[in-house]
Amino acid sequence: MPRGDKSSYSSRQKRKAAHIEKGYERRGVSKKTAAKRAWATVNKQEGGGAKKRTTRKSAAKKGRKTAAKKTGRKTTRKTAARKTGRKAARKTARKRARR
Repeated sequence: MPRGDKSSYSSRQKRKAAHIEKGYERRGVSKKTAAKRAWATVNKQEGGGAKKRTTRKSAAKKGRKTAAKKTGRKTTRKTAARKTGRKAARKTARKRARR
């Protein structure tokens, strides 16, 4: 496959690139540059040409979700940050009330 060949892209990706290209042309960008930018955008968003998607069983998906919940590091950090934010807000409210 020669460089720049678009045959590996899905029809949806091709439509997407055409739509993006029209938008660039409306803004006054040359046709050649608009096409380059459009395909670069599609590549960035989609990761290149169409790839075969692997399907996972629902049990495998569920296992990943529960494993993420068990670690829970992000949630504890968020709540701790919220608590400190509340304390700071209370302090400032008390200071304003004293004035």
